[in-house]
Amino acid sequence: MTLPETLGSLGESGVLARIFPRLPAASHELLGPGDDAAVVSAPDGRVVITTDMMIHGPDFRLAWSTPHDLGWKAAASNLADLAAMGAVPTALVVALAAPADTEVAFLEAFADGLRAGCEALAPGCGVVGGDLSVSPTLTIAVTAFGDLEGRAPVTRAGARPGDTVAVSGVLGAAAHGLQLLFGSAPAPDAAAAAALKREHPAAIAAQLAPHPPIADGSAAATAGATAMLDLSDGLAIDARRLALASGVGLDLSAAAVAAGFPFDEPHDPRLCLDGGEDHSLLATFPGGTVLPAGFRAIGHVVDGEGVLVDGVPYLARSGWDPYENWDGAAD
Repeated sequence: MTLPETLGSLGESGVLARIFPRLPAASHELLGPGDDAAVVSAPDGRVVITTDMMIHGPDFRLAWSTPHDLGWKAAASNLADLAAMGAVPTALVVALAAPADTEVAFLEAFADGLRAGCEALAPGCGVVGGDLSVSPTLTIAVTAFGDLEGRAPVTRAGARPGDTVAVSGVLGAAAHGLQLLFGSAPAPDAAAAAALKREHPAAIAAQLAPHPPIADGSAAATAGATAMLDLSDGLAIDARRLALASGVGLDLSAAAVAAGFPFDEPHDPRLCLDGGEDHSLLATFPGGTVLPAGFRAIGHVVDGEGVLVDGVPYLARSGWDPYENWDGAAD
């Protein structure tokens, strides 16, 4: 019987030779993978940069996620941060540390997920480099670059009283998928996850391979968005961050928020406010602005501070915090 090729048996050079052909090229790429550094054009003269890590245990479980899922989610979570600044994603660099006995096929499928995520969410964005190392814990780190195309960046600090609060994308979907996964077995279980993928494909995909509205970020900037951010940790906690940065309050409509849940199935109604990882876009626009396609109004900016729901302060602590929410498990 032929043993599967592993990262340890093939070595770094051999693995990279297998991975490079599977990675998407970037439209702004002048010099891609294979040298000491990549060269990417910056027509605007400015570069928007963000980075994010995914670590086995607090951020994903291999019992649930396929390597393709991980590649897609690694791309999606970083692309959403660029979109939230009003930028168009141009390039990613990806660093991965994995156990030496990881099969090369795993990394190939991960690269395929990166390519599929970029092609679906941000055509023209590609992987221009990265690093590969060994570690007992699978760790994925992505740095993403974006182009403002002559626009001013949209920060969290520009919301003003009277602005419309709007969202593009779903609310509570990823958290619902996570609840289903954790509720399927006493511990993360591959067979139970496979069954859930058959029974609730859209909900599980929302958690394992989200589909954020990346193109709507630049559309919001063009339409005059005054503030914006990516809903990675949950609407309530992220809206509070925008409110704090802008020195205002955000009064959300409970009915409009609840309408953001995309599935016709029983769910915890609090997830639309408290659930994280949807990577939807929360933005504010001057009152009376015709919202760009994809955005829907969910409230308005008011004098004051923090987040309100139908005029009542929303004080519950919510959202994802790896220092508080992780139970230490990595199975």
